[in-house]
Amino acid sequence: MQSYTDADAHAHAHAHADDAVSTALTALLAELRSHIPADRVLTDGPEYTRAVALFNAAVDVRPSVVVRCATTADVQAGVRASRHHGVPLSVRGGGHDFWGRAFRPGGLVLDLTDMREVQVDIDGRVATVGGGALSSDVVSAAERVGLTAVTGTAGAVGMVGLTLGGGYGPLIGQFGLAADNLLGAEVVLADGSRVNTDAENHPDLFWALRGGGGNFGVVTSARIRLHPVPTVVSGTILYPIAQSAGVLAGLEEILQGCPDELTVDVGFLPGPDGEPTVYVAPTWSGDLEVGNAEDGPVRTLAGLGTPVLTDVGPVARSAALAATDAMFPPGRMGAIRTRTVQSVSGSVATVLDRAAQEFTSPFSAIVWHQFHGAATRPPLGSTAFGRREPHLMVELISMWEGSDGKDNAGRGDGTSPHLRWLEELHAALEPFSLPGGYVNFLGPETPDQVAHAYGPNTERLLAVKSAVDPDFVFAATPLPLGTADAGSMPV
Repeated sequence: MQSYTDADAHAHAHAHADDAVSTALTALLAELRSHIPADRVLTDGPEYTRAVALFNAAVDVRPSVVVRCATTADVQAGVRASRHHGVPLSVRGGGHDFWGRAFRPGGLVLDLTDMREVQVDIDGRVATVGGGALSSDVVSAAERVGLTAVTGTAGAVGMVGLTLGGGYGPLIGQFGLAADNLLGAEVVLADGSRVNTDAENHPDLFWALRGGGGNFGVVTSARIRLHPVPTVVSGTILYPIAQSAGVLAGLEEILQGCPDELTVDVGFLPGPDGEPTVYVAPTWSGDLEVGNAEDGPVRTLAGLGTPVLTDVGPVARSAALAATDAMFPPGRMGAIRTRTVQSVSGSVATVLDRAAQEFTSPFSAIVWHQFHGAATRPPLGSTAFGRREPHLMVELISMWEGSDGKDNAGRGDGTSPHLRWLEELHAALEPFSLPGGYVNFLGPETPDQVAHAYGPNTERLLAVKSAVDPDFVFAATPLPLGTADAGSMPV
């Protein structure tokens, strides 16, 4: 007779655990499929494989179930089922987040990519956009009627996710953050209920949505203010890195006195020959004749040195977004960090220049974005966004192809040369940086930045979180640690 060993006991326990998981999943699927067509509840197969592909190929997180939502009712059913069965919940919009926070291991994903409709009210200059709409969807729809939306620089980014986290972009000086242009939203809360929120209805929830990230519910649709600027003067100017000191000094003076109509992204990119270059990407959103003049504000930026490329002129905003998408296609591996600085001069310029000369991949980049003009004028407490004084938001982007960087989504031990470059640069900027950072680019590696991301808005933001989602069902962008007594706060 064979004896019953510890190994047998271990295997037996595992078998029971597997049976329990299988039974729980079967019950979850049964509830979902009683409300949602079975072909939109995915657990495997080609459709599932396509649904779990994200922008960042370094993300290695697999959910148990993907629900391809087509309506708000689908979202409500998904939220309730996840709560009933204790399954972690996440939401996928554009799927562009570097950490892959659209997914949670073994969780249920509410995939909004089929909810991409965009309806434009021409007279009211308002777009009503589905929760899964990309920035390019919104800009293209608005452009057809002579309008545009405030977005970031890339078209493949989800419009709602960008907006909820704040939304820096090339129209920031003229029209503020994307969040400043959010007029209202339909939201499914953690109990599965649906609310419509704006400045008059559930005002605390509306306040939190403008900068607080996707931590308060599922935004199934949003109303966004549009502007009559379908065409801008924009493009790219590249300088050799040997001219970095003079170009950045000249840019510093120009950026300090920028009119609202001119916003300039600046950075370092590997050039066509693999050598790093100084990258200058202006966007003029004012009068086209003024912006495109030979001695105008845009072409002046090509006179800061001897550029190796000057490609600027009038362009549809949809084309400008597509150009950025082409620079950063999906399917590469990558990680991102961010810092906030008051200027790029002196020691900051030296740190960035040195890092650019040490790029470990031809796909990496350092880019800083202006925060100026209209974005600085709302009172700090008017939205959840945590900073309103002029500054520069610096993106530190490490991207590579293949498997030479073994760390997953930036969470590894730093042995990858790409991640080591990123972390060393991030650390080198710390002494010159303001507290906090842009929440859409903050992750678990930087709790010190997360702690200060919302400044004096932190207490109110956590109070709203406690009121609408006390069980932390939704975890999109990071929130500061802390407790808040929501009391009877109306949301």
